[in-house]
Amino acid sequence: QVQLVESGGGLVQAGGSLRLSCEASGRSFSSYAIGWFRQAPGKERDIVAAVSWNGGNAYYADSVKGRFTLSKDNAKNTAYLQMNSLKPEDTAVYYCAARRDPYMATMWGYYGYWGQGTQVTVSS
Repeated sequence: QVQLVESGGGLVQAGGSLRLSCEASGRSFSSYAIGWFRQAPGKERDIVAAVSWNGGNAYYADSVKGRFTLSKDNAKNTAYLQMNSLKPEDTAVYYCAARRDPYMATMWGYYGYWGQGTQVTVSS
């Protein structure tokens, strides 16, 4: 079993940056693919970014491409989501997810392990 804990959310002005962290415990997640999802009030949970077990393959939603970067440090059992040039429409609860599979997935149903979520609020 893998437990995930997100941190790094908060309130930031438009154009600012935040780095979210996702720390895994319970067992090594070096062989796990990682995804970041977000959910705004009244909306569905959407994929933000995903990466394969070794970071070799990555996916980014069109809305964040060029602004967000997902990285995975297997030695630290931690994944990061660097978010730059934030926009008000990025406001949401952000969730880290892991799947016990080396290949990434873009649909939340393929992930079996989830963090509790961290709020990101971008003011205009």
